Amino acid sequence: MTNETAKASYLISKVPLDALREPFYEGSVQRLYAIPGEPDYMVTETTAGGSVFDVGTIFSIEGSDVARAVFRHVLYTALGKREMWQEVKSAVESADGLDGSIRKLLLEDTIDKLTASGAVTHHCGMVDAQSGEVMHDGLPENESAFNIVRRYKIEKPELSSFLRHSVYDYSKFKSLDRNVVPLECIVRFGITSGSSVFRKYLKLSDVQRRSFEKELGSDGELQAWQYLATPIVDFTSKYEPEDRAVTKQEALNMSGLDAGAFSEMGKLAVLGGWAVRVLVEKMGLQLWDLKWEFARDGEDLVFVDTIDTDSFRATSILNDGDDRFIVHYNKQAMRDYYGIAHADWLAAVDDAKRDARADGVPFVEVLRDRQAAGAVPEDPQVDSEFLAVQVEKMNLIKDCILGHRDGEDVTQALEDCGQREVAFYTRGQWRDALREINGIG
Repeated sequence: MTNETAKASYLISKVPLDALREPFYEGSVQRLYAIPGEPDYMVTETTAGGSVFDVGTIFSIEGSDVARAVFRHVLYTALGKREMWQEVKSAVESADGLDGSIRKLLLEDTIDKLTASGAVTHHCGMVDAQSGEVMHDGLPENESAFNIVRRYKIEKPELSSFLRHSVYDYSKFKSLDRNVVPLECIVRFGITSGSSVFRKYLKLSDVQRRSFEKELGSDGELQAWQYLATPIVDFTSKYEPEDRAVTKQEALNMSGLDAGAFSEMGKLAVLGGWAVRVLVEKMGLQLWDLKWEFARDGEDLVFVDTIDTDSFRATSILNDGDDRFIVHYNKQAMRDYYGIAHADWLAAVDDAKRDARADGVPFVEVLRDRQAAGAVPEDPQVDSEFLAVQVEKMNLIKDCILGHRDGEDVTQALEDCGQREVAFYTRGQWRDALREINGIG
């Protein structure tokens, strides 16, 4: 199915809003709704709630539901258009220091198809908040937190055993179609101090580090806040109890794809990442990493992930006195807030995870039992001043991608947000802690 065929498959012009009352799935940051008479489609609702450290919804950023839904709609609409990929192609052609062999791979075959007809995605449009009318291109008169996407099957690997060990059987994925590939594909344009690969890297011996660098595809040693001339790709499992980092060979075996399609998926992931990079660089931000999910649909690989400001890491650098700080414009800002301002609570979360893993029970149950007994802190309330800064960041990004404010204006306004955030930590006597995790030399 080409992207033109995908566009022709848009069958829904209006959604009855009363159908959006009872979700068939409710997660910490998203709800899913069935559409009467349309089994191949569903409505996704982005919520204003936020979840960090897998604890569930413990904070809310006002307006972030609509802002993130708008970002998804604008991005996925752009991915379906040739013009977006022409920009990506130009960016790859002119990228300084990009490995020549990787540049050649990215500029052959796949990019030609994308610049000819756009990418195939699961996205179908945004629902008008008042009328229920669906806009497939452009924004509805009344923006909403509701987007329509095509549905793909979620198939999970079978749990099996090898002697005394548990293993997962992925063999059935080779014969499946119209299913989500059971992998998260992570594209890294740089290495952040808190990334999972960097934390793992620091624990390895020198010999192990050389092997790990080779597996990642890195050109050398990994360093915190190091931007890479050549992006790297790694994979984690998607439908096992915990996300598990896997080698590229294991990822191929798990995917159910042949080697050619698997390689195509890798190129789509990097090129799709570059599309997001093009968008955020227009507002003065630097993209570090993001993750994609794909579905297999006949001959096509389909972008199906929920990409918004919570699912990628974009930052700027703030000069403040003698210090230089990384400022986050996604959920990492909230993770850092809890780690700095409520370190005792985060320590309790980590203890619950460790003990639950040993006992084989859900860690949230352990945490809640301990909280009920008064043994550990309750989930903390987010400071209103800090939260207001996060609301403004989200609204500025939304205004920029909608074209309501130009990039230079938004870049300056986002820098002002960063200054207010650093000032908040300074007044709270947490500047040293902030410098430790987000300070750069």
